[in-house]
Amino acid sequence: MTLHMTRRLAMLGAAATLSGCSALSSLNAAATPLDTYDLTPAPGATTGRRSGRTLLVARADAPAGINTDRIMVKPSGAAITYLPEARWADELPSVVQSLLIRSIAGTGRMGYVGTSEGGPVPDYALLTRIDSFQVDIAGEAVTARVDISLTLLRDRDQTVIKTQVFRNQVAAANDEPAAIVAAFQAILDSLLPAMADWVAAT
Repeated sequence: MTLHMTRRLAMLGAAATLSGCSALSSLNAAATPLDTYDLTPAPGATTGRRSGRTLLVARADAPAGINTDRIMVKPSGAAITYLPEARWADELPSVVQSLLIRSIAGTGRMGYVGTSEGGPVPDYALLTRIDSFQVDIAGEAVTARVDISLTLLRDRDQTVIKTQVFRNQVAAANDEPAAIVAAFQAILDSLLPAMADWVAAT
């Protein structure tokens, strides 16, 4: 594709305003298969103090706009839309939960890391809030942005041990879905090891 993201979004907006066409457009969009993209974990340091403690990683909280398998785009101001040709492999909160579990477990520094289903009684619980996971459009610039807050709790009394915000942004090479996903992966390649080390060091 050679159309820029801004032109794509403008075309989508124009199509949506045509009288009598919105229902048909929705049906056509629903019937069109979207390319599916996954993200990969990035473990933190495998050296350091090891513990037999267990960690429950809860499903991430997220605003309604990103609590979906679609890739959010913010063309300007408060407006949001979604990348028309692509989606995540699962709803984003589940994707982030899985990435955190695999990245923290990959350090080998904790006894068990997983969800509440079928796991042992946890010593700690990790709560995640996704504040941003989007593509920002400014003129010709296409930028992936991620902003995630982690809170670590002691499970037995729900005491908050610590909270930390992790954020980064990376410019995509172009407005193609593969380039945008690569920008998100570059962000996570820096954030996930930092998150895993932050948890494992407790």
